[in-house]
Amino acid sequence: MKLVRPMLATLSTEIVEGPEWVFEEKYDGIRAIATRERGKPPKLWSRMLQDLTAGFPKIVDAVAALPDGDLMLDGELVALDEKGVSRFQLLQRRGMSGAAPIRYAVFDVLVFEARSVMARPLVERREALEKAIGRRRGELFLARRLVRDGRAAYREAKRLGWEGIIAKEERSRYEPNTRSRAWRKVKVRKESEFVIGGFTKPKGGREHLGALLVGLYQGRGLRFVGKVGTGFTRDTLATLAARLEPLRVERSPFEPAPRIADATWVRPKLVAELAYAEWTADGKLRQPAFLGLRTDKDPTECTWSSRER
Repeated sequence: MKLVRPMLATLSTEIVEGPEWVFEEKYDGIRAIATRERGKPPKLWSRMLQDLTAGFPKIVDAVAALPDGDLMLDGELVALDEKGVSRFQLLQRRGMSGAAPIRYAVFDVLVFEARSVMARPLVERREALEKAIGRRRGELFLARRLVRDGRAAYREAKRLGWEGIIAKEERSRYEPNTRSRAWRKVKVRKESEFVIGGFTKPKGGREHLGALLVGLYQGRGLRFVGKVGTGFTRDTLATLAARLEPLRVERSPFEPAPRIADATWVRPKLVAELAYAEWTADGKLRQPAFLGLRTDKDPTECTWSSRER
């Protein structure tokens, strides 16, 4: 079985309409490909093909328990709040006392009964997926489908506080390692990924660091877009400090460098997911808050041209 990177959705500010589109909940988690081959234990892979298997043993067991046959599934590792809404920041607490259980929302199948189905239309892949997954409601479950009306689906997502919706062409094939217009994501919550280029000193009773300095790539340069000083716990501050310490450099990675007196600069290797209210007129984030680190995203994917407005 040849491992492939997942198909990606194109960000859209408009809701598509037409009989060819179906709509699904957009989950706020970690994208994961699950593979199971005869004679081998199941494996989980990130969108960058990092091996995630050891970190999610219950999900691996759930994949192993599916009906016989080689499989490759595509979905999102999620943690749900008390209202059943996926929250990326809850994933950061896995392994801690009282943490929400991790589940796998499966929305596509690439290999079914030992045969590749990537060239088959989505409507057929969904039928195969429903046959494989059934009505499971535990660690592994089918991604939620919505009404076939984009505006109504968006209103429902907004009412329930979801991250957004995904529109998919029902006759589309699966395009690995491609950001395709056959899948369109429409965000409800303003959350996105940014590159960490530095941090400030802590003040008051805070330890480790004060705020993260973040940016987006514009061409080959890293454009500074703001400071993030909220959303941290004591544990996340300690984790961030440990990850940032070996990345220290003398010069700012931002072009041009922001004038921040107490800044410590780092090599732009880490990606943070942030929530924010809006963009200011001068291209800075308003009211940003830290949600977590994205180990499944490459910093070069975080670009000014593709930012969420």
